[in-house]
Amino acid sequence: MIPRHRRPLGAAALLLGVLIAVALSLALGANPLPLALMWDTLQGGGTAESQFVLGTRGPRTLAGILAGACLGVAGALMQAFTRNPLADPGILGVNAGAAFAVALGVALLGLDHVSAMVWPAFGGALAVTVAVYLIGSSGRGAADPVRLTLAGVALGAVLSGVTTGLTLSNPEAFDAMRGWHAGSLLGRGGEVLLGVLPFALIGLIVAALLAPGLNAIALGEDVARAQGADVRLIRLGVVVAVTLLAGSATAIAGPISFIGLMVPHAARWVFGTDQRVILPVSAVLAPLIVLVSDVLGRLLIAPAEVPVGIVTAFVGAPVLVLLARRRRARGLGALR
Repeated sequence: MIPRHRRPLGAAALLLGVLIAVALSLALGANPLPLALMWDTLQGGGTAESQFVLGTRGPRTLAGILAGACLGVAGALMQAFTRNPLADPGILGVNAGAAFAVALGVALLGLDHVSAMVWPAFGGALAVTVAVYLIGSSGRGAADPVRLTLAGVALGAVLSGVTTGLTLSNPEAFDAMRGWHAGSLLGRGGEVLLGVLPFALIGLIVAALLAPGLNAIALGEDVARAQGADVRLIRLGVVVAVTLLAGSATAIAGPISFIGLMVPHAARWVFGTDQRVILPVSAVLAPLIVLVSDVLGRLLIAPAEVPVGIVTAFVGAPVLVLLARRRRARGLGALR
């Protein structure tokens, strides 16, 4: 963890990293653009080809920033509230619930565009968030991290299987959904972003308002109540924020996993445990990882592409194993 007086420098370095990632996202791909030509095009010049390329990559880059910020903050909220270091919208099944609801919308309502997937994604995210928390908090005591993780993994696996079955049952209807289901930023235009943006902003604002209460809950719900925190209101706020954020991210880019798991841990390692710091840092660091992963996906098998969700899975799966082993090594009693 960096000293407190050096945190502004760390934040500045993080913002610089995001700017570099944005430049790479705009410049690199099947048709790479020199930085000078890219800058000239952004100022209104350039060639017709460069204008077309930036017209495609610009919304894609904005989609990566918005989806990444939503996933990072949603993961930080879930880890802070459940006190579960393995919490993540993907691992706890929230993304799978949103994808399942979208699949039902395609199968039953004939949805054929990403902009029409927003409301089903919100509904599925909300249903799974509530279901996993109810299962994890069943019995005596507060929500148990192990039960939350197991409930999320089990429910997510079931919903993912049903979603795959629906997709295979009608390939023509689900053709437009295939790339989305793998977690992709390709083809995300302004219509999709503008449709999701209000909900994402509300989720981010609610998350920021919850930060002081989450610091109190980190000491335990009884201690939080003793300090005057309204645990029920915080619980409701977390459910609302996670639903809006995870639903927005899934509607934009599909079910991208592990971003919400990795980013809050990195924020805590570098900036400490204060949620008033972790949440904004997660909102900046997550887009950086999403954009870099998207750029790598464009370059690995160019001119074809690897969806960003697959790239983040390759990075996130080893991180999950390391976190699980680290938690087990700290004390088996917590896992019983």
